[in-house]
Amino acid sequence: MSLTADPAACTVPAAGGSSTHKLVNGGADKLIFKIKSSNNNEYRITPVFGFVDPSGSKDVVITRTAGAPKEDKLVVHFAPAPADATDAQAAFASVTPAGTLTITMSATA
Repeated sequence: MSLTADPAACTVPAAGGSSTHKLVNGGADKLIFKIKSSNNNEYRITPVFGFVDPSGSKDVVITRTAGAPKEDKLVVHFAPAPADATDAQAAFASVTPAGTLTITMSATA
């Protein structure tokens, strides 16, 4: 079971902007994920919860509002998805994360 991000880092202007990343499932099992941010005041993540099909990918959009330049990170917690799950947010509460993926975020002046 593996989950990777492409690109693995995010650089956006401190004045605001967005970046799209792909979460890529390199395994044979459907995965469920939840994304946590070290800075919820200046970053918005869409989606926060979701599924990634076997050998598939899911687009994640990172949007930054205006703020001082700084370094932050996203941590993607993931696990095999329950077979009958359709609501990622509800289903994630019933699983134990099996791995994490960190995406560094840089806001530049």
